[in-house]
Amino acid sequence: MNSALIIIFAVIVLSILLGIRAKKGKDMSLEQWSVGGRGFGSLFVFLLMAGEIYTTFTFLGGSGWAYGTGGPTYYIISYGAIAYILSYFLLPKIWKYAKENDLLSQSDFFVAKYNSPYLGIFVSLIGVVGMVPYFITQLKGLGLIVSQASYGSISPTTAIWIGAIAVTIYVMISGIHGSAWTAIAKDFLILAIVLFLGIYLPVHYYGGIHQMFEAIQAKKPEFLALPQQGQSASWFISTVLLTAFGFYMWPHTFGSSYSAKNANVFRKNAVIMPLYSLILLFVFFVGFAAILKVPGLTGGDTDLALLKISIKTFDPWLIGIIGAAGVLTALVPGSLILMSSATLLSKNIYKVLHPKASDKQVERTAKWLVPVVALITVYYTINGGDTIVALLLMGYSLVTQLFPALLFSLMKNNFVTKYGAFAGMATGVAAVAYVTISNNTVGTLLPFLPQVVKDLNVGIIAMIINLFFLVVVSLATKPLMASQPTTIEIQK
Repeated sequence: MNSALIIIFAVIVLSILLGIRAKKGKDMSLEQWSVGGRGFGSLFVFLLMAGEIYTTFTFLGGSGWAYGTGGPTYYIISYGAIAYILSYFLLPKIWKYAKENDLLSQSDFFVAKYNSPYLGIFVSLIGVVGMVPYFITQLKGLGLIVSQASYGSISPTTAIWIGAIAVTIYVMISGIHGSAWTAIAKDFLILAIVLFLGIYLPVHYYGGIHQMFEAIQAKKPEFLALPQQGQSASWFISTVLLTAFGFYMWPHTFGSSYSAKNANVFRKNAVIMPLYSLILLFVFFVGFAAILKVPGLTGGDTDLALLKISIKTFDPWLIGIIGAAGVLTALVPGSLILMSSATLLSKNIYKVLHPKASDKQVERTAKWLVPVVALITVYYTINGGDTIVALLLMGYSLVTQLFPALLFSLMKNNFVTKYGAFAGMATGVAAVAYVTISNNTVGTLLPFLPQVVKDLNVGIIAMIINLFFLVVVSLATKPLMASQPTTIEIQK
């Protein structure tokens, strides 16, 4: 066993121990397990939210896209700034409503706002299905990291199993507390590694960042610009909007917002996070540095760009530290995804279908669903394909279909009915599912459209369809809703 592998496994063991230690002195009720008893301060909430920036998606996917696609990669750094602006206004309202109504999951929010537990079931299904590609990206990245860092002695499949077992153990034991403590180690390590690689590699191989871009421009003149077709300007804009609207629609991110002590935490985060996300530029620099030094990577292999150039450049002990940072970028968001999926399935599906189930039964069901979700995801990770970024964009297209109904629900006079919310989500998800399953694009389905429209991200097209049905069905069913009793009247 080489030194790189020893360091990586030491970090995996440490993350499990941190997860177990985080449980100490806490009664792990479902509220403690899933939202930390709503007692997290600015630092923990910041690190949990920052986990959405520094995942294997950015560690490997960001550098891989810089290597394989060039200019379009910058959408990754663009959407965060818009998402953080939205969070300044959205998250305090969401947090306040959740606290007043003792909500534990994303679906709880829609159930309460639209007075419909069955809408909650549908929201839960969208969330879980959307999170599967996201979790796949984490396990896929973890498998690549451990396999490459072991210099081929451990297969990606074995590494995926090791990571899935590790994250399952500490999620079942300590829930969001384990994720928060592991996030501290992850963020300090990943920031140090990304800054080091993003500065050192361009200087080492090219003499500087400016010289690196000059060399790429000379070799591939159009590579750093947006293409005229495909990932063009209209694709870029629509993808930035899609991912900005969907940033907080991931159930695990939405649920993490419930864990804060007060609403002011989110306003502080909204100020700091755009600066923090600028570190992503250094991830891109690693991918760009690899273009001329590790040529020939195509398809899904572009995700290996960071690891390939690191292995070419550094000794095994440093590869171990780089690999350990990469492993943590998979474990932290992966743990949140597992926990949120299990909470949605137990509280918003199992509890609705079995209303006599006690709180203890719901809590126990949530914890035992963790390994079930992990096993399903491992299966699709091992048997699936696509690059890390492509997988994540598919998940974004699904969860963003929740955004219109959420946005209207925060308005003082919400005209949207539960039927309209359901119709909008259903048609939006159906559009995404059809295009994804049939392996089509807007351009192949409607070839007569102008190129600027054909290049739009399918998730945005689906959201436009979503909005149309949401409005039409809500207006049509408004008189019906007016004649029904409110939640308060039902309780009386």
